[in-house]
Amino acid sequence: MAEVADLTGDGGVLKTVVRKAKDDAIAPTDSLPLVDVHYEGTLAENGEVFDTTHEDNSIFSFEIGQGAVIKAWDIALRTMKLCLCSATLIFEVELVACRPRKGSSLGSVSDEKARLEELKKQRELAAATKEEEKKKREEAKAAAAARVQAKLDAKKGKGKGKGK
Repeated sequence: MAEVADLTGDGGVLKTVVRKAKDDAIAPTDSLPLVDVHYEGTLAENGEVFDTTHEDNSIFSFEIGQGAVIKAWDIALRTMKLCLCSATLIFEVELVACRPRKGSSLGSVSDEKARLEELKKQRELAAATKEEEKKKREEAKAAAAARVQAKLDAKKGKGKGKGK
């Protein structure tokens, strides 16, 4: 089972790493405060999705520490690297990119090219993982429906007085 980290020390913001990022993965910093994320927000009491960027594959962008998002996001995203993460409330957040503010530089063009290539690979891996998880959920639903239908069919046969 994944380890839960208490980011605020009071249980207010808990973080569970779903998939560990590479040690050299990019993380938000003071010089890379602009982030792009994918997320899915669900209600803890019933698992209902109330907001997501996955349906239309959109990306949500904001600057960390500027009050643009709920405080828990500012806290949690400072601890993330490019990868998937689940955080209490229940958000599944994927940090997609970190960028410098306008006017700053990231370094050489080859560094930027390598960063974009790695980002592309990470997105493809995340999309494949999501698709695989979706397929497993659909298969589980179909199996459950088949079991329910079999039980209903069995009950129908018993009540009609038919012998075997």
